[in-house]
Amino acid sequence: MQHDKVLILDFGSQYTHRSARRVRELNIDSEIHPFNKIPHNIQDYKAVILSGSPFSVRGDDVLHPNLSQIRGKKPLLAVCYGAQYLAHFSGGEVAPSNTREYGRANLSFIQKGEPFFAHINQGSQVWMSHSDTIKHLPENSVVLASTHDVENAAYKIEGEVTYAIQFHPEVYHSTDGKQLLKNFLVTIADLKQDWTPDSFIEETIEAIQEKVGHDKVVLGLSGGVDSTVAAVLLNKAIGENLYCIFVNNGLLRKNEFESVLNQYKGMGLNVKGVDATKKFLDALSGIEDPEKKRKAIGNAFIEVFDDEAHKLNDVKWLAQGTIYPDVIESVSATGGPSATIKSHHNVGGLPDFMKLKIVEPLRAIFKDEVRRVGATLGIDPELLGRHPFPGPGLGIRILGDITAEKVRILQEVDAIFINGLKQWGLYDKVWQAGAMLLPVNSVGVMGDERTYEKCVALRAVESTDGMTADWVNLPYEFLQKTSNEIINKVKGVNRVVYDISSKPPATIEWE
Repeated sequence: MQHDKVLILDFGSQYTHRSARRVRELNIDSEIHPFNKIPHNIQDYKAVILSGSPFSVRGDDVLHPNLSQIRGKKPLLAVCYGAQYLAHFSGGEVAPSNTREYGRANLSFIQKGEPFFAHINQGSQVWMSHSDTIKHLPENSVVLASTHDVENAAYKIEGEVTYAIQFHPEVYHSTDGKQLLKNFLVTIADLKQDWTPDSFIEETIEAIQEKVGHDKVVLGLSGGVDSTVAAVLLNKAIGENLYCIFVNNGLLRKNEFESVLNQYKGMGLNVKGVDATKKFLDALSGIEDPEKKRKAIGNAFIEVFDDEAHKLNDVKWLAQGTIYPDVIESVSATGGPSATIKSHHNVGGLPDFMKLKIVEPLRAIFKDEVRRVGATLGIDPELLGRHPFPGPGLGIRILGDITAEKVRILQEVDAIFINGLKQWGLYDKVWQAGAMLLPVNSVGVMGDERTYEKCVALRAVESTDGMTADWVNLPYEFLQKTSNEIINKVKGVNRVVYDISSKPPATIEWE
């Protein structure tokens, strides 16, 4: 089935991934590509969105896209940098703003009868994020909306289906942003809203069958949502040719190796458990740098899978549950100018010695989309509701070097925290939770004796896709009880703190 598709050209904006998600929320397929690598099959895209950018159209390093196949030929929506780019290079004027144009603003003027702003009222809140502003519009342009400080907040270019806005409709702070995107994509550009979990499943299964054929595939299961949904999709596509391996890297939660293996019984998956605890701990010995730990864990995973694959006959593919946020944070998601935040063990390809090719059925979708796909596949809601858990496990929640004793301490702390959330009915209200073992000791007193033991930090956040997150205001009574239980029951810990940092500027994990 052919779906109408939106091309999003990335100029390095921190919000580009949100544009893709917002479009998909309208049940319209979307793809992000670098501004300087426009797909050769441009005819397959029915509309185009230009993203924002940290760069300035007035700078020496201005980002120049080739829009010759787009301007006047396809419906085009230019956002923030994109709007300023069109103005600056089409005869308008862009200059530094006299007032700070960042954060919430309200539309003080909307052009009446304009379908672009249908069902959006004057006073609607929008989100600004720029230091330049459009002083004068290009010829043949008409202003469509203004705020108190930004006269040319939205405009269109007559003679072509080109709209431009200086605010970001893709972020949740723009209260009618989804409606505006719907007005542009559905009403103006006439795209069909038929990209659904059902269609994703059908097309992904077909794509896997076409890519893999009758080859054998080995998949690393983690017990989490992503790898489980990937496994079920692959199982539907290739059946008995899928071999699942669940590796105990020694950095799992308490008793997780056994419980996860039991979880997969009855799901029709061919799963083998491999205990490689010693291999991972040896590989991590003496390493303190977070990136080096991630790389060491990733390399150990590759070696384990390579060893296991050689025990099977003619395995040619390694499947992974990689999802889009993993890719975005590891490298530029598009090859564009966005920054690397941190590396992920399952992103970046395989070394030459490993002869397996990679298949990643979930690489292009976000966590919330993975859960919707899983629900459509009929996977147990309890499993789908499980909190995300980082691929490197507790290895990036133990700050500094890793030892078996530190793992034991953190496993005990984490178990008390997570079980407590479930007992208090808080688990499903939290997107992700965990404990961090800090590389500091603090003075305490127990039974009239001085102690000098570890400090742990508890972390609980709410989010939709992991790209942004806010800390959860857990009840003081719960935190008090949990802190007391950890200090009383976990030998080696005498202090508990609660992390109230949001992402950004912090990340969800501490490493």
